[in-house]
Amino acid sequence: MLTDGGRVLAVGNGGSAAEAQHFTAELVGRFVDDRRPLSAVCLSAETSSLTAIVNDYGVEEVFARQVQAHGRPGDVLVVLSTSGRSPNVLAAAERAREHGLHVWALTGPGPNPLTERADESLTVAAPSTSVIQEVHLMLLHAVCAAVDARLAPAGPAKPAGTGTPTRTAVRAGAA
Repeated sequence: MLTDGGRVLAVGNGGSAAEAQHFTAELVGRFVDDRRPLSAVCLSAETSSLTAIVNDYGVEEVFARQVQAHGRPGDVLVVLSTSGRSPNVLAAAERAREHGLHVWALTGPGPNPLTERADESLTVAAPSTSVIQEVHLMLLHAVCAAVDARLAPAGPAKPAGTGTPTRTAVRAGAA
């Protein structure tokens, strides 16, 4: 569990890798509210390890080997895959379960092989990869908001309408 020194590992390929990196950055840095940094590592972001593992062990091991190296029982592996079928993502989920990590999967339409290997999964029944990725990002932001709500220190209450706004709405087509 994050509050007890556990960590989040995150993986994905392509756009899902970018979303995994975005998610871990929100946990280590902050989402909206200031709170203590949390241990979160995006396994697709460390290029030297990636290329060495692919060279020496093959692409299927690129995430699984890192899960084995960095994951500890009770940690969480967040796996993003629009298809739920990528062999390197499936291998990471299997290795995580073998080593006592919890596996959370965000995928496209289910069931798929990744949902079968995950402890928890959310599937997005959308017709395109881009829509699936947009929903995944929304779901990851919801997780970040929940983390902030639980861990951000409560500050003094401010009257409604005072202070600096944290979000700005933009309408498409507005001048």
